[in-house]
Amino acid sequence: MFYMNSFILNSKRKRVHRMLWHILFWIIYVFFYAFTPIALGEEDSLIKDLQFVLIQLPLKLLATYTLLYFFIPKFILKKKHTIFFVFIIPLAFIIGLGQRALIGYYLYPIYYPEHLAEYGLIYWPKVFYASVETYSVAAAAATIKLLKQWFNTQQLTNSLKQEKLAAELKFLKAQIHPHFLFNTLNNLYALTLKKSSKAPEVVLKLSELLDYMLYECNESKVALDKEINMLENYIALEKIRYGEELSVKFHVDKEVRNFDISPMLLLPLVENSFKHGVSGEIHEKWIEIKLSASNDTLNFTIENSRDSSIRGKKESYTEGIGLKNVIRKLELVYKNKHQIKIDDKGESFKVSLTIDTKES
Repeated sequence: MFYMNSFILNSKRKRVHRMLWHILFWIIYVFFYAFTPIALGEEDSLIKDLQFVLIQLPLKLLATYTLLYFFIPKFILKKKHTIFFVFIIPLAFIIGLGQRALIGYYLYPIYYPEHLAEYGLIYWPKVFYASVETYSVAAAAATIKLLKQWFNTQQLTNSLKQEKLAAELKFLKAQIHPHFLFNTLNNLYALTLKKSSKAPEVVLKLSELLDYMLYECNESKVALDKEINMLENYIALEKIRYGEELSVKFHVDKEVRNFDISPMLLLPLVENSFKHGVSGEIHEKWIEIKLSASNDTLNFTIENSRDSSIRGKKESYTEGIGLKNVIRKLELVYKNKHQIKIDDKGESFKVSLTIDTKES
């Protein structure tokens, strides 16, 4: 009930605002035509000009509002231009004729009797002028209305695009979370099977990661420092799992900690490297991660060892859900402001990512 009342109230408020804008438009029109002769130096013309403007006003209102609410919706917006002109030209002529008849009958005998005597009640050049002048005013009103509609449509389109973007990003994040949790819980499960004393440490780091993912990743951008801390926790968890058989190096330049970044962007790349950097027949298993910055550009590279016997099967590295989500997220958040390069070197696999973080 509350929402219905609120909707009704908003609708009434919009109607009142629209009515006030229409009244303002016609007040400006009346004052413009009434005071222009005075501004041009014609004396004692205000009362006369007001009479001329006001006596023609009803027909101008008729022309304007039939154009706004009938001809434009029925014909112009539906691209029925021929039918529009078939109707509008005779109507313009009739309205021009009506205006000339009104001022010729009521005002010309008072102010221009000699003109009335010479040309009669209906003077066709003036009828044509009245038609053109009337629909010039109507066209001005229609232009304002159409521009407003275009602006509102653009706002709605942009709003829908933003909502679609937010929904897709949320969907991508929802895919990343289970993927990440599945891998981490597998790590914890392996440790508990071994009855490792490191299991409590894993639980603690996992709780910190979950706290970050659930409560701090809802913003469009987060401090890169927080993302780095999350990556460090994740790497620590993986190192606990693999021990000395895996060498991991994580180099971070100090200045990058002042950057902001879309949350959960780098983690899938790190997960991908752990997945492939330790699988297969690899003698020395290693992962090297570098994070640096140059002006407003963030540079992230991650390289891992790989089983050279599966060289040429690059698709096994790129078809995972994590990497696909990263690429899609980059297209959504950093469109035309990023580059990602995937390099298969045979015995190693490298992903290089650059992001222009400068706000446009």
